[in-house]
Amino acid sequence: MDLILQNIEYTMEVLNKIEGEITKVIIGQKDIIRKVLIAIFCGGNVLLEGLPGVGKTHLVKSIAKVLNLKFSRIQFTPDLMPADIVGTNIISKDKDGFLNFTFQKGPIFANIILADEINRATPKTQSALLEAMQEKTVTVMGTTYKLDEPFFVLATQNPLEQEGTYPLPEAQQDRFMFKVDVPLPGFDEMIEIVNLTTESQMPEPNKIIEAREIIQIGEIIRKVPIARPVLEYAARLVLSTQPHIDQNEIAKKYLRFGAGPRALQHIVLGAKANALFEGRPNVAFDDIKSLAKSVLCHRIGLNFEAISEGKKPADIVEEILQSLKEW
Repeated sequence: MDLILQNIEYTMEVLNKIEGEITKVIIGQKDIIRKVLIAIFCGGNVLLEGLPGVGKTHLVKSIAKVLNLKFSRIQFTPDLMPADIVGTNIISKDKDGFLNFTFQKGPIFANIILADEINRATPKTQSALLEAMQEKTVTVMGTTYKLDEPFFVLATQNPLEQEGTYPLPEAQQDRFMFKVDVPLPGFDEMIEIVNLTTESQMPEPNKIIEAREIIQIGEIIRKVPIARPVLEYAARLVLSTQPHIDQNEIAKKYLRFGAGPRALQHIVLGAKANALFEGRPNVAFDDIKSLAKSVLCHRIGLNFEAISEGKKPADIVEEILQSLKEW
């Protein structure tokens, strides 16, 4: 037990050092930085929704440098094909002159993938990411190739331009650990961003850890204890989004469907990581609450009444949080 506690304390130091290094080059967006890092260390994926130019690519590149991971950016377009992502077999000659099929790896063979404007590609191409996100493998012509770990997908969506897009189905959205809205920076942050980016040389983040250490930290995160009342609170929170349960008045009024077991897995695992970022060796109720909207909003479906009243998923989750008692 003492060894586990020592590992947890060491992990707290490393996580805070990583977060501090990234905030040197990313102005504001501390909540987004935290959630992206949580997802990486927990083996999850993140869906970011925000306007162009708010620093999504810069954020992912900076994280890749700090974690010393291979970065790959894929621009999703309507004509993008699955082979453009995962790779394809090409005909090549061996040293004896015989023709053979050789697998040419696609850009998905990296540690951190930025899937830019994922909703611009067709469902066939979007689904090419499903196996990689869930199984950490890709299959081409019956042959399965294992991706290097850690493997993380950060997909982005533009909330304004919906013409010519293919919205992600609920089943695919459920593969993302978090969905995070990226707000525009405030006045002071705007000034700071301009000062930072218009200087003669942009600051470069320093490398903190290696891939092997990221995997080890992920194992330590899973050992963080969570008390039974906190776990039960997380379970009640997820079940409170189900409209078919009689006592769920808010869900019955505003939701067509609610979140499932994967949401509970993600909120508990994410809460363990968040506890370490906060410098605590155990999960608190606040860890669950701080991740609730990012875990649940893309996993619930609004009904006609909610839409007609102008409700958003975040509003419904907030109402559920307000109605839910800790004990």
